Amino acid sequence: MTTKNLVLAALFTAIIIVLGFIPAVPIPLIPVPITAQSMGVMLAGCIIGAKRGALAYALLVVLVAVGLPVLSGGRGGLNVLMGPTGGYIFGWIIGTFVTGLVAEKLVSESQSAARQMAGFFAASVIGGIGVVYACGMPWLSVVAGTPFDKVLLGSLAFIPGDLVKAAIATLAARAVIVGYPLLPVRAH
Repeated sequence: MTTKNLVLAALFTAIIIVLGFIPAVPIPLIPVPITAQSMGVMLAGCIIGAKRGALAYALLVVLVAVGLPVLSGGRGGLNVLMGPTGGYIFGWIIGTFVTGLVAEKLVSESQSAARQMAGFFAASVIGGIGVVYACGMPWLSVVAGTPFDKVLLGSLAFIPGDLVKAAIATLAARAVIVGYPLLPVRAH
C-alpha cells in the first residue's frame, strides 16, 4: 500500500464517520435502523475501489471495536459488533470490496456518462445492498432469534432507501471520475 492509498482509505473512514452524524431512521419492529453510513459502502467502493474502500471500512470496524462512538447514534464497542447489527457492520467491509471490484470492472474513464452511471449503480446494488444483506441477515436472524424468513421479509422495508443511496452514490462517483478519477484501472 502506498502512502496515497493509505491516505485515501483514512479519508474515506472519516467520511463514513461523518455520515454517521446523519440521524438514523428506525423501522418499527426491526432492530436495524436505516443509516447513511451504509451508503459509504457504495461511495468508497465506487470512488476509491475495492482494496482501499475495504480498508476504510476495516479501519472503521477497528475504531468501533476499541469503543470509539463512530457509528450512527454515537455507538461503538464490542457489544455493537456482537449485537443484531454486527453482521451488517462486518458485511460493510466485504460489500465495499465487492462494490469496488464490480466498479473497477464495469467503469472506465473512456466510457459514456450513461455507461459509467449504469456501472456505478450496478456495483452499488450488488455490493452495497446484495452482499451487505447477505452478511447481515443471517447474523441478525441468529443473534435476535428471529426466523430467517421474517428477517428477509423485514429487510424489504430497507430496499427503497438503499436504492436511493445507490443513486446518490452513483451521482457522486460519476462526478468524481469526471473531475478527479480515483478508481483503480483494471484490465477489461
